[in-house]
Amino acid sequence: MRARAGDPPRTMTQKILGGRADAQPLGTDLVRAKVDQVVLSRDPEHVLAEALRSGLKRAAVETAVAYDTQCVGIGRQADRHRLWLRELLQYNVFIARPGIGFPVAVHLERFASPGRLALTDDARVAAIGGAGTLALQCGPRPLAEALVTGRTIVRVPRTVQVLLSGRLRPFVSVRDVALELMRLGLSDVIRRLDGRHGAPVVLEFAGPNARSLSVYDRALLASLAPRVGAAGAVFVSDEKTEVFLRDQRRSKAHRALVPDPGAPSDEVISVDLSAIDPLVMDREGRVCAVRELQGTPIHQAVLGGDCGASLRDLLAAAALLKSKRVPPRLDLLVAPPSRQALEVLARSGALVDLIATGARLLEPDARLISGELYPPPDTGLSVRTFDPEPDALGRSGSAVASAETIAYSVAFGALGDPRSFKRPVRVTLPRYSPTDDVLLVRRGKPKVKPRQDGEGERAFPALPARPPWRKAVTLQPVTGERPLTEPTLLVVASWQQARWAVRHAARLLPELRAVVAPQMPGHAVAVLASLGILACTADPESIAKLEHNGSVTVPPSDRWAEDGTIAVSWPSGRADLRWLAVGPEREWTLSEAPASGPTAPMRPARSG
Repeated sequence: MRARAGDPPRTMTQKILGGRADAQPLGTDLVRAKVDQVVLSRDPEHVLAEALRSGLKRAAVETAVAYDTQCVGIGRQADRHRLWLRELLQYNVFIARPGIGFPVAVHLERFASPGRLALTDDARVAAIGGAGTLALQCGPRPLAEALVTGRTIVRVPRTVQVLLSGRLRPFVSVRDVALELMRLGLSDVIRRLDGRHGAPVVLEFAGPNARSLSVYDRALLASLAPRVGAAGAVFVSDEKTEVFLRDQRRSKAHRALVPDPGAPSDEVISVDLSAIDPLVMDREGRVCAVRELQGTPIHQAVLGGDCGASLRDLLAAAALLKSKRVPPRLDLLVAPPSRQALEVLARSGALVDLIATGARLLEPDARLISGELYPPPDTGLSVRTFDPEPDALGRSGSAVASAETIAYSVAFGALGDPRSFKRPVRVTLPRYSPTDDVLLVRRGKPKVKPRQDGEGERAFPALPARPPWRKAVTLQPVTGERPLTEPTLLVVASWQQARWAVRHAARLLPELRAVVAPQMPGHAVAVLASLGILACTADPESIAKLEHNGSVTVPPSDRWAEDGTIAVSWPSGRADLRWLAVGPEREWTLSEAPASGPTAPMRPARSG
């Protein structure tokens, strides 16, 4: 990671990509880079199917992990899911079995290493940047290419440096820092920078007091990236990182990672930690001081999640709630982020204290994060420590607050400022970190042949073919309020909706053929392109016209302009769309090969 004499100063992102790129320096929009890790947690079976079609024999990356995130499965579908997952062993892929924890937390503890480049199918994995790993979300094609060849093409990102100074006051946690960054308009900064350069944006956390945060707290801050539209996040790697890795029995994985003095960032944001008060994000996505919502009744509280609360936060909440009782109309749910955290809570007695309070223990199922399991109640407020996945309008349906704020809300049955506890608790984290990987199936197992299910089909899912773009295609414009039952052009009117479309694009195949927005996040273009989906922008007037048309005709690809302009038409008019894909991304979009995704049509979230 050391710069050679005469080299210009580099940011942490430039150091990670620069050491892996085929071309030096990083001066183009796209670069082919060596990949260290592949993390599959959202749709691993479809990425594998794409890799098998590309000739996968053995994963060519340093570490490849597939996470089985469904702890609660019902019927034959769950059996098929387990079947193909077990067969991954022959391809040199680790398998994280149900119950080991949420993928972000487990990967942070067992695999995240400073200075590494990781590709993932889930934007939430960006949180492993707390350990100095740069994780970028990609679509099935670049992920499959990384598994087969160990290299793939990524967009060169821009950087926003977040400088942390000062020290947190009692009852103010890192979750409050993340909410303060949202309130300061970090999302607007990223949207403006993304729109100016058309490139993904990576958050780099540094500053005099970034080193005072634990790796778990750093991961919580890094998890902010997908919420504000960033492609990833990375923290400095220092002695705190080295201690964390040593406690995880992985001291050899440590390497220093800091930005060079004077390294230029596209934007710089400074935050004084000592000036932050306890904050809460309401169900509409608005961040405000807790005192503004003082006294709001709470009917559900969720502690834990993928990386919403560190081990220190859970221990502090348990200490604050000791000898308290859950109010009759409130459900307290505890979801330890990992099996390791659960064991530490049990050994310390904190788990007993939480259960005695009236808490219910949940399994680490990914559907808790999406709201499919334990959704917010229809009446009353739900408060959680983690960022739930918002709908197309950016609404999450629940509030987000720190563990201390939730502890106060549970103790008194209503939202309130945790500083009312008066006396802060002292939490001492145990140095012992259980590292028993009993639920992590490692490579080196005997090879197995692809198995058949009862109907004689392959255990791996078949990839649906998609109609070619070399012919004119008629699409149905949908704004998110109607189900996808035919080839669809998804029209989104805001930055938030565009990010929602990217998160759910794979699940909307094969009906979803194109997405049009006023502005498209830079990292989203590659994800959509690898799925064979047109990623386009248009001016507000054209978008308004598209929203009110029954059908739109997209001309054959040989009539698309070289600059990416696509003239779509309908009986009463026409509009110009700007195709954002570049280089190989265009080849991915135009390919007639099957795309990943389920064959059954699904409903997008309603916008009203």
